Amino acid sequence: MQFVVIAYDGKDEHAFERRLAAREAHIRRAEELFNAGKLLFASAILNDEGKMIGSILICDFDSIDSLHNEWLSSEPYVVGNVWEKIEIKRAQVAKFCLKPL
Repeated sequence: MQFVVIAYDGKDEHAFERRLAAREAHIRRAEELFNAGKLLFASAILNDEGKMIGSILICDFDSIDSLHNEWLSSEPYVVGNVWEKIEIKRAQVAKFCLKPL
């Protein structure tokens, strides 16, 4: 099953610092998920000044429970209290948009 995950960073004065502190571990985990075929696409959400304020990810897990258990429960931006609000929606990526691994 494919999912779109839209995650918004906290808005407090230390939110950006938390993002930067967890970013290296977040990128490393994203690479692992991509190599495993679980993460299909990822992008930072930017504000009008070009500052990172969230993330959009398209992923493929067996179920919403798998998404939580195999990824979100240990995601550095979740553990590091970077993402304040997370929306998860089922999705279906068009076949022509998928590149073979």
